[in-house]
Amino acid sequence: MTTYDLIVIGAGAVGENVADYATRGGLKVALVEAELVGGECSYWACMPSKALLMSSTALNAARAVGGAREAVTGELDVQAVLNRRDSFTSNWDDSSQAEWVAGAGIDLIRGHATITGVREVTVDGQVLTATHAVAAVTGSTALLPDVPGLRDARPWTSRDATSAKVIPQSLMIVGGGVVAAEMATAYQQLGAKVTLAARSGLLGGQEPFAGEFVRDALTDLGVDLRLGVSPTEVVRTEHDLVETTLSDGTTVITDEILVATGRLPRTDDLGLENVGIEPGDWLHVDDTLLVHGTDWLYGVGDVNHRALLTHQGKYQARAAGEVIAARALGKPLQTEPWGAHVATADHAAVPQVTFTSPEVASVGLTADAAQKQGIDVRVVDYDLAALAGSSLKSDVYKGQARIVVDESRKVLVGATFVGPEVSDLLHAATIAVVGEVPIDRLWHAVPSYPTVSEIWLRLLDAYGRP
Repeated sequence: MTTYDLIVIGAGAVGENVADYATRGGLKVALVEAELVGGECSYWACMPSKALLMSSTALNAARAVGGAREAVTGELDVQAVLNRRDSFTSNWDDSSQAEWVAGAGIDLIRGHATITGVREVTVDGQVLTATHAVAAVTGSTALLPDVPGLRDARPWTSRDATSAKVIPQSLMIVGGGVVAAEMATAYQQLGAKVTLAARSGLLGGQEPFAGEFVRDALTDLGVDLRLGVSPTEVVRTEHDLVETTLSDGTTVITDEILVATGRLPRTDDLGLENVGIEPGDWLHVDDTLLVHGTDWLYGVGDVNHRALLTHQGKYQARAAGEVIAARALGKPLQTEPWGAHVATADHAAVPQVTFTSPEVASVGLTADAAQKQGIDVRVVDYDLAALAGSSLKSDVYKGQARIVVDESRKVLVGATFVGPEVSDLLHAATIAVVGEVPIDRLWHAVPSYPTVSEIWLRLLDAYGRP
């Protein structure tokens, strides 16, 4: 076939969901992929990165509990960790994912896609036509800052860090975001001597205490933190080492350098210039994920720069797949906020977990962001370590929780948790924010004792009874 109702460019987790939901809605869909079906999350991001972290997390958790601590007699088996990581990527074989695509009734077309006209996509010379829509779901790629010598030094990006077959003896990490913090945690525990340089500190955009907890934890692990500095020159030496000169005048020599300073949209070779859109730019979309100025092109996932997270991209994809099908078949739309065909949560309730040790889990607005939006903010903090459930979970528990309350409406607009396994607390907070559950009603959601979920009672108690 060369004519489809919808052509989806990019068969990562987000593209798969766009195609699946549109197919369920009654459309004939082509899914085009130039690399591996399953995309960044499956092979180079979410799954392999968390696999690199999880063994150390489990070991640390056992060592933090008396009785279990005494039973731990060995050290981390690094090769076993790498083997387990490989199993989660299926050794970078996408056969099973391709089988799923076929089983869902979607046509998989392998090759590089170029938009060559309105509703027209050319894949390695084959011209495909979309009767209704094209969805660009090409994701993002690592940003390499313009530092003298950096590109010639053959730097690692996140892909290299998550797929490495050997742990280097030493690693320089440039950046202070999620990738930098997670990979510093992973590689230090896997045996590398890690130096991390972050010009603006750690986990910017989160509540300040989150970065402080992670800073202290990385220092305790032995990571050499260089905060407030950035590289001014990078050289790959004749001995195949990396010499990084920092803005404070110091020099660090390591086996490898990982750059984790941000992302760029993968739109530079998509053919956007053929339809009057600037190549290499983010795709600006409305809440139905339709690209501004078009009635046929959709941008879903990282490529639209709304929320660069796999789960948020999949959320967008469900809305996009359904709205494309509804528009194609002339069905009514639900485009009001929180309607079936819009991605409202991108603005108000984005959940995120940073799998450092301790974990950082957050949803919605930080206190600072809420204040900048003019919200009448009240902040409630509580020491997570002061709970009975926390003391049972770990003999050395450290953590903090914060809720951000809109006092005019008496609802939560944000929450942040820092501590061991706090990711398990996050969905309750997400539901509270999305559902705009009144504080008075939350009092009737009774947390089980003795669990860390008791934090909800303590936060509400600190806020005050209705």
